[in-house]
Amino acid sequence: MAIVKNDSVIDQEWITLDAEADLPPGEENIIVPLARFKEERETLIGRNGGLGVQLNPGDAPEDLANDLDRLSIITVNFPAYTDGRGYSYARVLRERLGFKGELRAIGDVLRDQILYMHRCGFDAYELKNDDDVSLTKVRAALKEMTVYYQPTGDGRVTAASLRERRRAALKSAS
Repeated sequence: MAIVKNDSVIDQEWITLDAEADLPPGEENIIVPLARFKEERETLIGRNGGLGVQLNPGDAPEDLANDLDRLSIITVNFPAYTDGRGYSYARVLRERLGFKGELRAIGDVLRDQILYMHRCGFDAYELKNDDDVSLTKVRAALKEMTVYYQPTGDGRVTAASLRERRRAALKSAS
């Protein structure tokens, strides 16, 4: 697996634990499911290592609203490429709740989805391919389109706003 973040392939620095796994005794960076985070919140927050939460379909990202400043990473699981709930989770986390940490798409992440994931707030992608191929795929995917109709939290201007700017420029020039 390759993890692509900020135009680089990065090493996996996080241990993903399931609901029953023992907590590592050291300062390892761990990611736990949302249900476990809610059950063991105080213990997990009291650890010295980095802390992350994995959101799965059916989870509520709003449950993390009061703890986002304590989380370094949130992974969003796409169990099938046809499951679009992760896009909504990303927008809620970035645009409504203001999450500033790493937001990583995991699971069935396809090259054709990367641009849309990025527009929703993802900044890292766990891909199942060779490192160089994955980085090439992500770079190409992020450059596929330059003008958008839908506004999102990524700050890019929409086609409508570009048209309005052009109208205003033409009007002031005449």
